[in-house]
Amino acid sequence: MNTAALGEAEAPFAPQIGFGGAGLEGLAASPPPARDEALALLRRHLSRIQGGMQERFERESLAGLVAARALAAEMDGLIAGILRYSLVATGVPAGSSPFALAATGGYGRGTLAPYSDIDLLFVSDAPLEAQGRRAVEFMLYLLWDLGVKVGHATRSVAECLVDARADTTVQTALLDARFLEGDQAVYERFHEAYAAARAEWGLAQFLHAKQIERGLRHARYGDSPYLVEPHIKEGRGGLRDLQTMYWIARYAFDVEKMWQLVGPDSPGGGLLTAQEARAFRRAWSFLWTVRFHLHYVTGRAEERLTFDLQPVVGARMGYTRHGKQDGVERFMKHLFLTAREVVRLKRLLEPAVERAALGMPALQPAPDSAMKRDGLTLADGKILFAPSHDIAADPAVMLRLVRTARDRGLEIHPLGLRALIRNARYAARLRGQEAASTLFLDILTGKNSAHWLRALNEAGVLSRLVPEWARIVGLMQFDTYHVFTVEEHTIEAVGVMNALERGELDTIAPVASELVGQLQSRRALYAAILLHDIAKGRGGDHSELGAGIAQELCPRLGLSPEETETVSWLVLNHLLVSQTAFKRDIDDPKTILDLAEVVQSPERLRLLLVLTVCDMRAVGPKVWNGWKATLLRELYWRVAEVLAGGLSVPERDVRVARAKEAAAAALSFRPAAEVERFLSLGYPGYWLSFDPETHARHAALIRDSESTGAPLTVRTEVLEDRAVTEVTVHTADHPGLFSQIAGALAVGGASIVDARIHTMTNGMALDTFWVQDAGGGALDAPHRLARLSVMIEQALSGRMRINDEIKKVKREPARLRAVTVPPRVVIDNHASNTHTVVEVNGRDRPGLLHDVTAALSAQGVQIASAHVTTYGVRAVDVFYVKDLFGLKIENERKLEGLRRAVLAALGTEAAPAA
Repeated sequence: MNTAALGEAEAPFAPQIGFGGAGLEGLAASPPPARDEALALLRRHLSRIQGGMQERFERESLAGLVAARALAAEMDGLIAGILRYSLVATGVPAGSSPFALAATGGYGRGTLAPYSDIDLLFVSDAPLEAQGRRAVEFMLYLLWDLGVKVGHATRSVAECLVDARADTTVQTALLDARFLEGDQAVYERFHEAYAAARAEWGLAQFLHAKQIERGLRHARYGDSPYLVEPHIKEGRGGLRDLQTMYWIARYAFDVEKMWQLVGPDSPGGGLLTAQEARAFRRAWSFLWTVRFHLHYVTGRAEERLTFDLQPVVGARMGYTRHGKQDGVERFMKHLFLTAREVVRLKRLLEPAVERAALGMPALQPAPDSAMKRDGLTLADGKILFAPSHDIAADPAVMLRLVRTARDRGLEIHPLGLRALIRNARYAARLRGQEAASTLFLDILTGKNSAHWLRALNEAGVLSRLVPEWARIVGLMQFDTYHVFTVEEHTIEAVGVMNALERGELDTIAPVASELVGQLQSRRALYAAILLHDIAKGRGGDHSELGAGIAQELCPRLGLSPEETETVSWLVLNHLLVSQTAFKRDIDDPKTILDLAEVVQSPERLRLLLVLTVCDMRAVGPKVWNGWKATLLRELYWRVAEVLAGGLSVPERDVRVARAKEAAAAALSFRPAAEVERFLSLGYPGYWLSFDPETHARHAALIRDSESTGAPLTVRTEVLEDRAVTEVTVHTADHPGLFSQIAGALAVGGASIVDARIHTMTNGMALDTFWVQDAGGGALDAPHRLARLSVMIEQALSGRMRINDEIKKVKREPARLRAVTVPPRVVIDNHASNTHTVVEVNGRDRPGLLHDVTAALSAQGVQIASAHVTTYGVRAVDVFYVKDLFGLKIENERKLEGLRRAVLAALGTEAAPAA
């Protein structure tokens, strides 16, 4: 990547492309050419500018800011030529102009992106008369016919001041005004009048308006600089944030470049160091480079770096695989680190400009001896470092600042944040110091700790204090499941733990909310949340690597050997509960016993459940839903019962007999003969798969079906507490039935999250599916439930061409196709005593479950249950299966054929068996 030197990046650009002023001579002919002839000439010239700029940018790998200045300089010549021609064509006397033409906005700053708008101001001493208005109109129509997107305003000098006073957007646009062509004396009068008006209005009103505007913009485009599909221009840490800092400095001190704020003789007395000015330049240049590539790749003014564009832009900028990291991950990490640097620069510069322009705050004496002893004071009711306190000599004061702010309910003063950032490097001296470790653990485990961790992270203190943390800062995972970078996800997880302890998630995660008050190892849990993803990006299993890091790091943080062991174990197993709940049959006793054998203690089970909830809810807003909460809750209570010694998992026959007794009790109001017949229909597996309430619903369904002689009965039941809809199908069993129903449900817009497949003793199938809508909720609209029943009936009767209908179902957005999901089939004969478990990993798509189950059926496999989970665009479908004789599949040739068939259904050629 090219990084221009400071002078090159910020100095005015001298056109050097070779097609600058040449080519417009024909417009100056006498008489002037006809409009159509002039338009053709201008189109050719504009094409040379655009094509030549793109060719040079890509051939020479120009830095984005250099390219932006080059393009703006070339467009200056074009715009000036068009104005001169327009004046002549509309009869304005030679050598005169009724107005000055100025560039405003980004173009006024002398920068221009390939597909950005061009903002123009036609300014005059007095409102324009007819001839002037004709010239403006003639020029604008020419620009529109050229396909140039133009933002324009026609104002007198007085109107400029009135409109600017009333609208900060106009005030900002005029701040960037730059003379292009026309009557320069008029422009100078405008410039002087506007400078005087700004001095009269003062910085305070402009600063306040810009801060409000920025807050609204961040709320719209993302309030985190670490979103995995960032908006390069408007998002937090993007170009607009840099521009806002420039506008504030320009308004306050009339500077045009950030390096003008360096040094004791600069405005404000040296608000930036040379290093900070270089950081501004690097951020400007990098973000402009990304923006240029985005525009050229998409052929439009695209500002959002979506998944499909990230690998393309990263490759164009020269990022390749290095060690364990893909090129796209390296590129995105650089982008996120740049965004974080922009956030820091804002915290450095803005309070300094405000204080230099408006005066220093009135420092209040420390309200008590404790604060004074800690080296802290107050200003404007906010906390900051005492002016006389040497942070370099006492770096622990940075942690004391955060702790005191938390304990006293104070905000950190902007000047305090500025000092934190400038002195963050001294936090490295605190590593291994007992007093500092105590302070940090107090912050980590204290009230609203996510907020304070985020402040320490953004200031750079956390990376210096915990060097292992630095490796996950800005680290993204190139998938559609995680919304945040790794360190932001981790801080979000700490925030979920804070919310659990405040009782804010009682209805969403009731078990975890209840358990947090019972924990004996609270410090260890907070440390485990902080470290659960600490080894991501290192290659290998991040759980195993993270457990090793925890063993080394926890003693440095002041945790006891017992706590260290607990943290390491939690990090190692932090995915265990979710993988078990979503990928295994929790009604299978072996699933419960296997998990209990790993966990071994009720306290560890509590810790693991809470950690799982924090991890899942921190991934993103769409990951957690009622169904997943139900699975986790049921898994927890079943394992807890085993660990408490209350469930020894009796013999299967005993459990079947108990299930039948419970079902009979639920049907006690029905005739005895009817109940007896229902109890004779189910094989043992059926009775162990449902609760008595569901058995009673099934009995009613079978009774109604048999009384009417219906060949097919479909019933739907909305289970609001589980956020799913239960779909039960009763029909004659036949090969491929599961696949047909799965296809029908896909066409009906339902996503299967779980299924139980049972053939009764009379040869009828009683299949139960739990489904959700695309938003992760139950399907409860009557017309949608009716449509599901119709789809199933049409599919089973042969009146629906399932494959053709599935092709019509809406697919994923094109931007997600860049995320690759390698297909994988894992067959496990150890997870269950009675079934072979087939785990299928592949790219999620409409009808995937239909295709996979059709492949299983074609191999002569009986499906007993299915468990479906999606992680962004990755689907993980787990099937408990048997052969046609009701036995586990153990023949190696049969298993290999099964694996190849499923891989083919996923849309790939089978690879050799491992």
